[in-house]
Amino acid sequence: MTKKEYQPINCDDYDNLELACQHHLVLEIKLEDGEKLEAKACDLLLRKKVEYLIVEVDGQQRELRLDYIVYFSHPTIGKIEISLAD
Repeated sequence: MTKKEYQPINCDDYDNLELACQHHLVLEIKLEDGEKLEAKACDLLLRKKVEYLIVEVDGQQRELRLDYIVYFSHPTIGKIEISLAD
């Protein structure tokens, strides 16, 4: 993925990610490069004005830039398509 200026995501989408982290939900996630993964939501992180979702995949932690996530889903919260903040 090429680096681009970070675009904050919609507050409601962020709140759903917070909820997923609090409950350590295993999410189906699709990234804008087409990669799909199943990962446990662990935490949200802000570094140098860029927000990340910390997930665990196969025992390894990964940081996913929030504006690179196309959607995430879980039976409890449904499918959330990420939209960027206005």
